[in-house]
Amino acid sequence: MKIRMVKVKVAEIIEEKLRAAFAPQLLEVKDESHLHAGHAGSRPGGQSHFRLLIVSQGFEGLPRVARQRAVNDLLREELKEQIHALAMRALTPEEWAREAT
Repeated sequence: MKIRMVKVKVAEIIEEKLRAAFAPQLLEVKDESHLHAGHAGSRPGGQSHFRLLIVSQGFEGLPRVARQRAVNDLLREELKEQIHALAMRALTPEEWAREAT
């Protein structure tokens, strides 16, 4: 029997971890590695630079820095090994609703 190894995309790992930890109302993970090709931290094949939007009730009562720290702590292994840059917006549903109007 031949076993086929499937390489999981970093964006999928990010999404899976964030969904499990924060049960977000909205989650967008964009791979922007192509914008950084040839720059420090870029890799052939990408998957190194990401932009994240997460809207979760779990951020209620937390300041912006604490929200970002919580996300970074959750993605600690990926940030060490695979992610070179992670830009994020972490909002509560109420904040997101105010921005949408």
